[in-house]
Amino acid sequence: MALGVTVFGTCAAAAPPGDTRHGEEVYSLCLACHALAENRTGPRHCGLFGRRAGSVPGFAYSEAMKRSGIVWSAATLDGFLAAPSQVVPGTAMYVDVRDAKERADLIAYLEQAGRSEVCKVAQSG
Repeated sequence: MALGVTVFGTCAAAAPPGDTRHGEEVYSLCLACHALAENRTGPRHCGLFGRRAGSVPGFAYSEAMKRSGIVWSAATLDGFLAAPSQVVPGTAMYVDVRDAKERADLIAYLEQAGRSEVCKVAQSG
């Protein structure tokens, strides 16, 4: 019985799928510091999901991010984007995405973009 309650609770809490088109619009605000395939002020986003935070070779992360222990998933990214400095005190990331729908859309876009030809090429070379 407890298993049924747990499963139900998990399903009820699951985030709705995001709108990738709107997520790309939201991502345009991130382009001041980030890009999909190259490091800028912030690290690249190709290969983001499943990657340990603070682990892109050649990027100068804050010590806080390197020590965070986060592995990026939709859930960890959602929490981080909502309040970066609360999730990782000392992070260099200072912009948050407070709106839950915008976060869901942005995350959906990043998941889709991670499978794009741009990311396939960036990760192979």
